[in-house]
Amino acid sequence: MKKGGKPGKPWLSAPASEDIELFRSEVANAIPLGPHGRFLHPFDPPPALPLSRLRDQREVMLESLTDPSEWDESTENGEELVYVRSGISRQVLRRLRNGAWRAQAELDLHGLTRAEAKIELVEFLHECFRRGARCVRIIHGKGLGSPNREPVLKQAVRHWLAQREEVLAYVQARPADGGGGAVVVLLKSRP
Repeated sequence: MKKGGKPGKPWLSAPASEDIELFRSEVANAIPLGPHGRFLHPFDPPPALPLSRLRDQREVMLESLTDPSEWDESTENGEELVYVRSGISRQVLRRLRNGAWRAQAELDLHGLTRAEAKIELVEFLHECFRRGARCVRIIHGKGLGSPNREPVLKQAVRHWLAQREEVLAYVQARPADGGGGAVVVLLKSRP
């Protein structure tokens, strides 16, 4: 029904007093909205992301994926390969070879391609150094499942380790710890 017969204007009647009382009792415990008409939910801000540190780590990782020098495979003659950074006593090699340090972390690279293995190795070494691990074992395998049964990762891993700033020394693992299929690595201590 239209008031005064004018189109578009609905007939409105005032609500009954019982309806008003019922409405007020229902909304008695309601909290009014703020002046802007919206309710602001309390929230905990997300933790800050160290974007510049993450960007720096990513750049270092990408930079480490490029080999500035080629590994001389003629140095691999079946004998045990060892590495000690300049300025580190050879006594460190003897102690590392004899198991004076227990491996605090381990990385197994079996089944990975060279590119995948390098990324895993870089991330592993970075995380171990960050956590303060001093001695780690890296299993690269003996190449028994590779074409021509030649180790694919053995020389590459040792070459990559020699390039890493946090690596002080490495030796072939003892037979009980993987022998020719693994290396035991001594890392710098965190400052």
